[in-house]
Amino acid sequence: MHKLPLLMSALLAVAAPTACATGDAPAAQAGSAPVPLLWKVSDGDNALYLLGSFHLLKPGDYPLSKDVDIALDDAESLLFELSPAEMESPALATSMMQAGLRTDGTTLDAQIGPELAAKLDAWAAAQPPGTPIDADVLQRFEPWFAGLTVSLLQMTSMGLDPDLGLDRHFMSLADKAGKPVGGLETGAQQVALFDGMDADEQVQLLADALEDASSGTDQLEGLHADWRAGRADALWHGLVADLRREYPQLYRRINVDRNQAWLPKLAARLEAPGDADTLVVVGALHLLGEDGVVQGLRDRGYAVERICSTCDEAR
Repeated sequence: MHKLPLLMSALLAVAAPTACATGDAPAAQAGSAPVPLLWKVSDGDNALYLLGSFHLLKPGDYPLSKDVDIALDDAESLLFELSPAEMESPALATSMMQAGLRTDGTTLDAQIGPELAAKLDAWAAAQPPGTPIDADVLQRFEPWFAGLTVSLLQMTSMGLDPDLGLDRHFMSLADKAGKPVGGLETGAQQVALFDGMDADEQVQLLADALEDASSGTDQLEGLHADWRAGRADALWHGLVADLRREYPQLYRRINVDRNQAWLPKLAARLEAPGDADTLVVVGALHLLGEDGVVQGLRDRGYAVERICSTCDEAR
């Protein structure tokens, strides 16, 4: 399984709700709680809880760890990649589709060539009845939009649901508790990251997504299992190392640059007067590795600890 479609889906929260939202979420089912990718960052009076999200989840991924419940109870406010108001806005889906539309009068097939076009047609023809996809309609879109559609439909076919993503779960809880919420960036910024891919990157994203769709879901299942088990190193090295080498400019745009832009906003929460704490819920990969937010805040001199009552060895 290729990693470029997975990385784009893992790092960009806008992808799940706008490209393949599936309606009302099923009720959560009892089961063993996932081991959280949760860190506490402190400066003496204020604290940030950093929680690594998987943007699409299954009913069996709930309920969550008691560690996460405690962090939510302790936090006076919550931050997400996108604000809940924007995440739920129909305008976000519209802007994403508009950004993905071709504007030069050509078709998708004309750009991607006959071999890849045949694979796209075969994939579309193999989709089960009721799947919201039309190969003719895809001809009007850029390769990145088609590739994202393929990738996200594959995720939902294995039971991963954007309506059950950790982001949306905590947006709902914050609303019920009346806690203030905010976003670290805008939907327009996330959409621009897709639309800003160069032509070769876009075609490669589509080619990889189609090949993944024909080869099964073992690696995706493995990534989901790593997230459930709280295996930070496995997630990082399993998904990012090759991509950082093969697509260094894209990797910098979609991960490093965004993390760096978030750090001053997070530090401002820590430096603010008073003792209000914030729960920050973002894609897990943003927190991990030497380029991640956790290391970035540690490098700024803040005290950082992993909160994980069921994995003492990871502290």
